[in-house]
Amino acid sequence: MKLGILQCDSVLEKFQPQFGNYPEMFIQLFHTIDPTIRFAIYNVTRGEYPRTPHTCDAYVTTGSKASVYDDLPWLTEFKHFLRLLYAEKIKLLGVCFGHQLIAEVFGGKTENSPKGWGVGVSVSQIVAPKTWMQAPLDRLQIIVSHQDQVTRLPENAQLLASNDFCPYAMYQLGETIISLQGHPEFSKAYAEALINFRELKIGRETCQAGLRSLELDTHEHLFTQWVINFFKQ
Repeated sequence: MKLGILQCDSVLEKFQPQFGNYPEMFIQLFHTIDPTIRFAIYNVTRGEYPRTPHTCDAYVTTGSKASVYDDLPWLTEFKHFLRLLYAEKIKLLGVCFGHQLIAEVFGGKTENSPKGWGVGVSVSQIVAPKTWMQAPLDRLQIIVSHQDQVTRLPENAQLLASNDFCPYAMYQLGETIISLQGHPEFSKAYAEALINFRELKIGRETCQAGLRSLELDTHEHLFTQWVINFFKQ
């Protein structure tokens, strides 16, 4: 299987020597589960796209410091590509910014949340178990880092996981898209560094709660197995 990574941002340069860039994080994560997966990286902020949507078997969007409602030239082309993937029935995983953008593109809504920042480990209830969720979980625990969130799903989307802070934490769109607010690619060490770096922006109390939550177990490897199952079905 060949996966295309749709890179929507870069890790801050000061963190790259220790943690790598977003594509490397995803490659390491997927290779932990299936080392035979091949990858192609497309930096969509620079207008990089595959020759055709069928160049890869499936795609993954990264997070981004951008907001889906920002007036950025590259976003117009990226939205078009997401619509093309859906029309061509090519599998796609949306992560954080990608999760929010997919909702917007297909008729949902993403907004800056009055609840503020979500950081640390988020615990979501699985509300619609799927056959590709093997092994199954009642609750999905994944690292998050976001201020925007989806506030309305597209009409043909099904909610898969939810929590009080972020009701639309995970959803499926049609038969080809799954989307997650969290960051399965983040290590706890990177999440900790990012929380500390953003303390003035996020607020000390929220940061401290987020750092404490990093003591919880996380399910990024099991979630990645779910994604691979979904891509292959």
